[in-house]
Amino acid sequence: MIINKIAEELSVQASQVNAAVKLLDGGATVPFIARYRKEATEGLDDTQLRNLEQRLTYLRELEERRDVILRSIDEQGKLTDELKANIGNADSKTTLEDLYLPFKPRRRTKGQIAIEAGLTPLADLLFNKPDTNIEEAANQYVDAEKGVADTKAALEGARFILMERFAEDAALLGKIRLYLTENAHLKSTLAPGKEKDAAKYKDYFSHSEKYKGVPSHRALAMFRGRNEGLLHIQIDADPQQDEKGPSHCEHIIASHYAITHRGRSADDFLAQVVQWTWKIKIGLHMETELFSALRERAEKEAIDVFAKNLNDLLMAAPAGAKTTMGLDPGLRTGVKVAIVDSTGKVLASNTIFPHAPQNQWDKSSRTLTTLCKQYKVDLISIGNGTGSRETDKLVGEVLKSNPDLSAQKIMVSEAGASVYSASELASKELPTLDVSIRGAVSIARRLQDPLAELVKIEPKAIGVGQYQHDVSQSQLGKSLDRVIEDCVNAVGVDLNTASPALLSYVSGLNKTLAHNIVKLRDSKGAFSNRKALLDVERLGPKAYEQAAGFLRIVNGSNPLDASSVHPEAYPVVDKIVDTAAVAVNDIIGNTELLKSLSPETFTNDDFGIPTVKDIFKELEKPGRDPRPEFKTASFKEGVEKITDLEPGMILEGVVSNVANFGAFVDVGVHQDGLVHISALTNKFISDPREVVKAGDIVKVKVMEVDVARKRISFTMRLEDTPTPSRDNANGGDANNARESRSKQDRGPRSNQNAHKGNQRGGQHRNAKPQQNSAMGNAFADALAKAKK
Repeated sequence: MIINKIAEELSVQASQVNAAVKLLDGGATVPFIARYRKEATEGLDDTQLRNLEQRLTYLRELEERRDVILRSIDEQGKLTDELKANIGNADSKTTLEDLYLPFKPRRRTKGQIAIEAGLTPLADLLFNKPDTNIEEAANQYVDAEKGVADTKAALEGARFILMERFAEDAALLGKIRLYLTENAHLKSTLAPGKEKDAAKYKDYFSHSEKYKGVPSHRALAMFRGRNEGLLHIQIDADPQQDEKGPSHCEHIIASHYAITHRGRSADDFLAQVVQWTWKIKIGLHMETELFSALRERAEKEAIDVFAKNLNDLLMAAPAGAKTTMGLDPGLRTGVKVAIVDSTGKVLASNTIFPHAPQNQWDKSSRTLTTLCKQYKVDLISIGNGTGSRETDKLVGEVLKSNPDLSAQKIMVSEAGASVYSASELASKELPTLDVSIRGAVSIARRLQDPLAELVKIEPKAIGVGQYQHDVSQSQLGKSLDRVIEDCVNAVGVDLNTASPALLSYVSGLNKTLAHNIVKLRDSKGAFSNRKALLDVERLGPKAYEQAAGFLRIVNGSNPLDASSVHPEAYPVVDKIVDTAAVAVNDIIGNTELLKSLSPETFTNDDFGIPTVKDIFKELEKPGRDPRPEFKTASFKEGVEKITDLEPGMILEGVVSNVANFGAFVDVGVHQDGLVHISALTNKFISDPREVVKAGDIVKVKVMEVDVARKRISFTMRLEDTPTPSRDNANGGDANNARESRSKQDRGPRSNQNAHKGNQRGGQHRNAKPQQNSAMGNAFADALAKAKK
């Protein structure tokens, strides 16, 4: 049942799903299955496998919960064939819990107390025969010994019995849930007396929008405001109706039970039952449930945003194995300098003080010149934090004054470098270096290979998330770990140079095995072949099978060990070599010879066409890197701080982050600016990632600059006309502005308007420049906190 359901959802064959499930249950990882078990799954890719894996977990949890519920109801002696069938057909946890609601063990309710007092027949009578004389019927159930003192008490008990019966009707709950999901609005209002404290949430002081359309960032902003006691939020079931009138949900309840008012004796009683069922029972239950569903949906979207940005960042182009100088800029504390060789080994370190208050510009210039010449530096990696443009200017002068230096300077993000510096991993890797210098080492290494270095840092510290502290940390952690695992295995890892942090993400390995690999490497020297992995403590045949193909050994005893060809497929290569009558080294990279061979010739029971074709591709370009070619952005000279920006300037920058409402671009002024989704392109898009991703180099035009609040609005539509700069004296404290996540909250409203314009056929292109600019400016520091 689970296999067929997943197959239907993924639009693949049940046999493919069944094969993948068997492999996953057998301990195989998604990267391993996607790369080396294509025949078994008939070509399922890593994205399909990830979706399959997540859906499999959900459906298995659903089955476990179904069994628990069936046992519980059966033990109560209330499991009918119809109920059993309904529970068996439930396709979601929500539906399952609706069916279980009437049978769930709970504290005694007023309805249960009334049932115990014998009032069920009265409730049934008034429900089935509303023309019954209500007072006479109730009088027959008055019994002081049972706690029914008078007719009023009898009717109240009957009312609670019906209310609870209605509120536990799975079919009715389904109808109301559907109506609310499609029609209800989410309303947010200011908590009384909190005007001053809630200033950052001013967009939500009187806010209402359709529940099903609330975007992730707005939902999370409102939930945060509520958690801080600054906002009240509620589900408005009847946004178009008079608040004093009956809710449409009351009509749904009445219609479900065919309750109508015809002037009969019990009609008023039943009308009150309907009203109270909604207001006291179902309404509160549904609000809690819809809030939970909205938070879950918003968190999933926010986590997806983080995961996509992290993937883009990790898969950024590496500068390569070159001697690199890392500079961690600082003003008062100086610029920390570290030089690493092509393998990332630290060769030298220093601290220079070119900036105020020491102003040792010339001395610092001489120090950098000497170090560059002494160690033949190829690349100079400059962190983009405080003092970065000043430091960039210093390096520029050094290179200009020394034509014999062939080094290239590049500005890189230093997000997370300080976190790494103080980590336990850094203290083990660089025990003799001061914490401040470790950051410079990280900045140098992340230019050489972003993936290898950034895996050492907790993903949340890298700063490419959206409301990352408001989402489920366990779900966020799992999602980011999956991203890192996929990236690491897509690129492959050099077994003899990789850090324990990088090795731990290789398919089949974990932190313990990674540590044991490095321990053996340190004690016995570099691995000469993949088989030597089996000498690693606790690394058995299964882990070897999963990991070997993703681990590379350059200049080892077997040239195939430097490729992604799995050792289990080496016999296929031997057959290819025998057929071609050449040595292994002669066939590697020999495109002409490989194209003359037919993959079908080398298939067998274990290796089909997909695997043999992959082997041919790998032999043609062994160890190929899927990451793009290395490129750098050129920041404009003289534009070093936000006050240097002027509307109309066209600048080159790097996309530092992508949110649902736009992209943030670093142009080298220590404050990222926002390109709103409506200003990314001239055509309608629903996702900024259709146009840009983190790490992209783009050209932007400055539309508006708000220096006081450190907000910058950009456009990538270079024909747009900017708004003149304005001096915003009421901008407030800049640091507070950066810290406030509520700036992100302004995005959605403008985003929504932009989309309306797009949906009208791209009319937003003709909007007044001031409107476009103000809209973008409203978001300009939205991710500042996340970036920190």
